[in-house]
Amino acid sequence: MNTLLDLIRQLYPLRNCNLNLTQQNIKAGKFKICLENHIGNCLGPCEGHQSEEDYTETIKGIRGIIKGNIGMVKNQLTALMKQYAGESFEFEKAHVVKEKIELLDRFQSKSLVVNPSINNVDVFSIIEDEHSAYVNFVKVASGAIIQSHTVELKKKLDETTEELLTMAIADLHQRFSSGVAEIIVPLMPEFRLPDLTYTVPQRGDKKQLLELSERNAKYYQLDKQRQKELVDPERRTKRILDTMKKDLGLKEQPVHMECFDNSNIQGSYPVAAMVVFRNARPEKKDYRHFNIKTVEGPNDFASMEEVVYRRYSRLLEEGQELPQLVLIDGGKGQLSSAMISIEKLGLQNTIQLVGIAKRLEELYFPGDSLPLHLDKKSETLKVIQQMRDEAHRFGITHHRKRREKGTIKTSLSDIEGIGPATSQMLLRKFKSVKNIRQATMEELEAVIGKSKAAVVFNHFLQ
Repeated sequence: MNTLLDLIRQLYPLRNCNLNLTQQNIKAGKFKICLENHIGNCLGPCEGHQSEEDYTETIKGIRGIIKGNIGMVKNQLTALMKQYAGESFEFEKAHVVKEKIELLDRFQSKSLVVNPSINNVDVFSIIEDEHSAYVNFVKVASGAIIQSHTVELKKKLDETTEELLTMAIADLHQRFSSGVAEIIVPLMPEFRLPDLTYTVPQRGDKKQLLELSERNAKYYQLDKQRQKELVDPERRTKRILDTMKKDLGLKEQPVHMECFDNSNIQGSYPVAAMVVFRNARPEKKDYRHFNIKTVEGPNDFASMEEVVYRRYSRLLEEGQELPQLVLIDGGKGQLSSAMISIEKLGLQNTIQLVGIAKRLEELYFPGDSLPLHLDKKSETLKVIQQMRDEAHRFGITHHRKRREKGTIKTSLSDIEGIGPATSQMLLRKFKSVKNIRQATMEELEAVIGKSKAAVVFNHFLQ
């Protein structure tokens, strides 16, 4: 960057003032040239010594260099040099332009990395570790790298390599307003941007570019790891736990934390999920799923009361460690229900319960009607949000599996051509098989369409 800025300063004198240089102000003589003009850093547009058209051409040349169009700028300067030398015989000016062309040649020779025929191409590479993916972006023009950037993507939902690469390409392509026609990638992404050619090179100059991009990503990853090693992880953990203890008014550091979340769709297949964090980090081997056993219908309050009681009664029976902090995903109702189970077990003075409302990130404490609002950037809130999101993800995954395995066991299942989805629609509308049997053809058509309605209606006529 600094090399490029130095090159631009040597090639093009630019004003560094913010004067309002309208034609009217210049003609009125409102401004005077300054020291920058006397030492050659500015051509004095404030007194009309440089035209607006000439200054605009200067800006276009600078933009061309930044975009990597060195050849275009050299052609313009060469034409200008010939004009000075051949037409107006201004040999001193021609020599100054010649020195600028030589300066561009030296710069281009340093930045040239591959075949100059590879022009206007973007290169993307990706490497991964357990928790993150690193995507490097390289922009190539006339065989020279004119831009490079690496991003780190945190893995959250077991995304595939193709999905991570697709997200990064879409983001970086838009962020840098890239107008290329070809993208070089290590593998073909699932979703491709329109009007672009995707190339997965196997050999040659393009393969070398891809390997260079992969090295950039690897260096970035190593640098990130070194930075993490410099920061004492135990010191960081202690700081976060001390902050949480202070922010939440706890008696001790919340070394062991747990979070509960309920999942159900209109009461079907109700489940709950619990995640465990130790030292502010997920302890995935201790995650638990709960199938609701004693509650019928969509009753989040009763479900929360059941799973909290089951969890901590078992820990007491087995003599296991109890958490210092328990988060309840929900507002006052879920928190009160969880507190009923905690009081039944006599743990109200041992475990601190906190409810987190989903909408405004409000924290509720038992017996306190006013919520606690933490700073949106606080580490305490970030850990709580991470636990809440992890519990939600874990619960949704389990709920989806149960829902996929579940089927409707009614007389509707015996009707050929009527599947579980249609059966659910009918039961949701008519509440029972008896009401479906008594429904008219028109009523059935309004719910499941003409063809399926005829199948159901004729089945019950038999």
